[in-house]
Amino acid sequence: MVLACAALIGGHLSTRANTCMLMGRLLIEFSSQMTMERVQKENPNVTEGGRYTPPDCRPRWKVAIIIPFRHRENHLKYWLHYLHPILRRQKIDYGIYIINQLGEETFNRAKLLNVGYTEALKDAEYDCFIFSDVDLIPMDDRNLYHCYDQPRHFAIAMDKFGFRLPYAGYFGGVSGLSKKQFLKINGFPNEYWGWGGEDDDIYNRITLNGMKVSRPDVRIGRYRMIKHERDKHNEPNPQRFNKIQNTKNTMKKDGISTLTYRLLQFKRYALYTNISVEIGKPPPRPIKG
Repeated sequence: MVLACAALIGGHLSTRANTCMLMGRLLIEFSSQMTMERVQKENPNVTEGGRYTPPDCRPRWKVAIIIPFRHRENHLKYWLHYLHPILRRQKIDYGIYIINQLGEETFNRAKLLNVGYTEALKDAEYDCFIFSDVDLIPMDDRNLYHCYDQPRHFAIAMDKFGFRLPYAGYFGGVSGLSKKQFLKINGFPNEYWGWGGEDDDIYNRITLNGMKVSRPDVRIGRYRMIKHERDKHNEPNPQRFNKIQNTKNTMKKDGISTLTYRLLQFKRYALYTNISVEIGKPPPRPIKG
């Protein structure tokens, strides 16, 4: 008989066996040299494409973990080094998808997340989607990477914010939605080119559709960020504040229902699946006269 994996009840793991699997607070550091060969040796039970299914229980969710990506190979090594063992200890049935924006046009994080949702569903019957930046590592493995009754914000206490939530409507870094929740908000906006704004738009979509954001305890939702310089072609989006104010008017016509992109590569590696795409470029800004 295959048992169901532990679930959260009242904020605690419901089985003593699974509690023993977890370590709680983790030491996260980025000073040691990391290679893909090392990470692969550390994770022999992960199958091609970055897939893992617990052998001794049946998880409630089938989880696609989606990472928007460009020119972050070194960060990816650390992310895989830490997250694969964490997810296995949590007994998550998961696959890792790296959504790589080809070319040097302005970066579009939210559109890449829409691509990841679409392509992951073509690959397997996922019902839970976790969207994670590649430079964020959880500091506590009790922060369970599966879906919840309400959209989930995992990264609520980052070191760069002094381990505090920067503002009440913050939904950045690492978040999760079930397939039903994702479709209810029409996915994510496609028109946030450059840095900033898309997470606030997603938060607005959630609240405008009658849902609430759920979060872990602040002691468990702690994250370390790999320090880095601002990426080229990901400058702050000057239109983000105006766009955020218009979510109610735009969310039905800008989202997963209007997503367009060009798939150039779908390749399974030992620790993850790489999906390389062209997603276009921002429309020209109107000339002020």
